[in-house]
Amino acid sequence: MATQQRATVNVTNNTGGNAQILLFHTNYTNGTQRGSWAAKPGQTVGPLTAYFETGWFAGDSPDWWSVLVHVKDGPTPGFYISSGTSTDPFWKECQFQRSDAEQTMTFAVSADKFDVALHSGPCSNGMTKLTPAAPVTHVFVVMLENRSFDSMFAMSGIKGITAATTKDFNSYKDKTYPVQSSAPLRLPTDPGHEFPDAVEQLCGEKVKYSPGRPFPPIDNSGFVANYATTTDELTGLPPKEAFGDVMACFATATQLPVLYQLATEFALCDQWHSSLPGLTWPNRFFVHGASSSGMDANPSNTQIGEWQVDGFRYPNGSIYDALSKAGIPYRFYNDTNGSQVVGQSLYSDDPSKGSVVGAVPQVTSLHGVQLVDIYSLEKFASDLQGPYPYPYTFIEPHYGNVRNNTYEGGSSQHPMDNVYGGEHLLAAVYAAIRNSPYWDTSLLIVTYDEHGGLYDCVAPVAATPPGDNPPSGYNVNGFKFDLYGVRVPGIVVSPLIPVGTVDHTLYDHTSVLKTVEDLFGVKPLTKRDAAASSVVKLLSLTTPRTDCPTSLNSPTPMLIATKPCMTAEERALLDAQPLPESGNLVGALYNLRKAEIELSGRTPAEIATIKTRFETIQTRGQAETYAASVLEKVRVAKEQRKLALQGQPLTPS
Repeated sequence: MATQQRATVNVTNNTGGNAQILLFHTNYTNGTQRGSWAAKPGQTVGPLTAYFETGWFAGDSPDWWSVLVHVKDGPTPGFYISSGTSTDPFWKECQFQRSDAEQTMTFAVSADKFDVALHSGPCSNGMTKLTPAAPVTHVFVVMLENRSFDSMFAMSGIKGITAATTKDFNSYKDKTYPVQSSAPLRLPTDPGHEFPDAVEQLCGEKVKYSPGRPFPPIDNSGFVANYATTTDELTGLPPKEAFGDVMACFATATQLPVLYQLATEFALCDQWHSSLPGLTWPNRFFVHGASSSGMDANPSNTQIGEWQVDGFRYPNGSIYDALSKAGIPYRFYNDTNGSQVVGQSLYSDDPSKGSVVGAVPQVTSLHGVQLVDIYSLEKFASDLQGPYPYPYTFIEPHYGNVRNNTYEGGSSQHPMDNVYGGEHLLAAVYAAIRNSPYWDTSLLIVTYDEHGGLYDCVAPVAATPPGDNPPSGYNVNGFKFDLYGVRVPGIVVSPLIPVGTVDHTLYDHTSVLKTVEDLFGVKPLTKRDAAASSVVKLLSLTTPRTDCPTSLNSPTPMLIATKPCMTAEERALLDAQPLPESGNLVGALYNLRKAEIELSGRTPAEIATIKTRFETIQTRGQAETYAASVLEKVRVAKEQRKLALQGQPLTPS
């Protein structure tokens, strides 16, 4: 029979500098204990009470140890973690014995060694340097969908921001459409946000861009005209009474309480622009690689097919290539229910309206990023309670019903979905970071990929082209990438930021990369991120705030007019519709094909079989069926990986 025991552990700082030490102990019978202490050079800190069992069957519950050390100065500054073992690189097994019970032991940690000095016999482990010295050890980025700055904040009442007022307007067919408060929770159709749409919105009704010529004069006058006439997003034309919806702005404090609280508690950036006018995919490519490889339109079926075996490549590589080269780990999460209904949103107020295809992260289109390595936000909070050795984390929402182009049932805050899923996601992500042991040295950036066809009053300004000599074929509009896109919200969260900060610095999505590069000593990828502004300057406090809320005011969904459920006949007709030539559904499908190839043995025969099967997908219904089958393969692959590590503490889960 096993007997419950305990021991007391202290730890000595042998790094030669001032350090923050985070020590973990875990086993299967008593769970995880941790302690965090600031330690001067040579100082012994603690204690940590560690629990274990001795006696019969106690050997079935081995003891594991992990330590993270943020060394702030001295001869070896940086962020370090114990190297662990070959099966789990961040945990070291050192088994308690009966003679350790009720003993007080002193461990030691330096920049290269972790000494686990058990009374029954010592063991040691090497240390791995994760990043150079920086005030931040962990950067988290959430990128949501299709919202302009004004649509989210113009009616917020936040003092000092540059924003639209009710005096701003667009005109269409001799009618004036002013900026207005209390935006509808969702729009009836998807406003245009292809490159030609953005040109018309910024420059006026029927204005077009001429390749090789300067961008037309911008007066932000064509948003209503474009919404009333464009069909680029394949959701039809809006009713006349909805034309002015693109001018409507949320009453932020009441309709978006989470976003409002983040903006007012930390920093709101009112000059954060998308990286080029319009377009989801190219703008998301910019946040990962400071370039879209010349792509100035959402990729077509043919274009994606050319690179979607190994993934989209940048001429100079992605930020993940650069981090890997520097030995800096990174991680991806997205909003998907991994343990119950695979493919549904965790945070939507009505996830049943979503689609499996909406659970496919766009980042998996990149070379080197596999769908099997995307983790569900379901485990995000618990992962942050243990050793978290990932200085950079990128988080994607659920994109809702991509299958039918309604975008409902997601958490991306797409204009055709309501905002509650995104609000709940942001509240959960913030709470997970805020209540983790890493909060004091964490930085959270929240932004949106592009404006989604919604009005903004600020004209985009000149931008530095990436200058990375991309391959030909992606540039179909002749855009030179010498102009930023429309403003989008940018919120920067850290306990080192004074409450209520409003920042007027010019940013774009490559500012995320510039921030990571400045913090962790990574070289710029292109001329765009080299010229970008970093948000590090916002971290102006010398000590972390202690008044940051531990949770946010997540909203209670308001009653919305419910669309009637589809009949079986209507669903059958919709499922029989042919696939579009481009757009989010096609992109997600090719990401899934890439994932299926990555899960195979990658022999020519296997790849040929996968491609042949893929070519039979002709309708929206077949696309959903294919997505469900591949996501099930991904789920099984993840379970097999867990079984292979059974008996290890699995850092993180």
